Amino acid sequence: MIILGLDPGLGTTGWGLIAADGNRLTHVGNGQIKTDSAMSLATRLMALDLALTDLILEHQPDGAAVEEVFVNVNPQSTLKLGQARGVILLNAARSGMEVGEYAARLVKKSVVGVGNASKDQVHAMVQRLLPGAKIVGSDAADALAVAITHAHHLASARRMPAR
Repeated sequence: MIILGLDPGLGTTGWGLIAADGNRLTHVGNGQIKTDSAMSLATRLMALDLALTDLILEHQPDGAAVEEVFVNVNPQSTLKLGQARGVILLNAARSGMEVGEYAARLVKKSVVGVGNASKDQVHAMVQRLLPGAKIVGSDAADALAVAITHAHHLASARRMPAR
């Protein structure tokens, strides 16, 4: 199963692709989708949508996972992040994928073991879980962490007996 993890942002959206075979995880790819802050909001959201569509068409993931929005000190930043996240959720759903949503604290706890882990700790643990992966930045590392969290939750759900 190929899982696409996404760390939403209007300026930079991190993405990470992993292959999950039971408990075995393999790095497929990672990167960043960047938008130009000189463009209008609508144009930036469209650019994000188009880049994400290209990524999904190229890699054909089986599922996606997105980090949930946290509230910033600046309400404008939170609003823009929410709009970018909405584009991401719409795009993934439009592609026919089931989309998992995870709080940042849960992702950190799943990957590092503590919910208040630093970005450096998340990056280091993702590197350890996906040896040999060349991670292109903290946004991509966060996206890979979201994908890993989703893979672990899917594996746990499969092991649970049906009621």
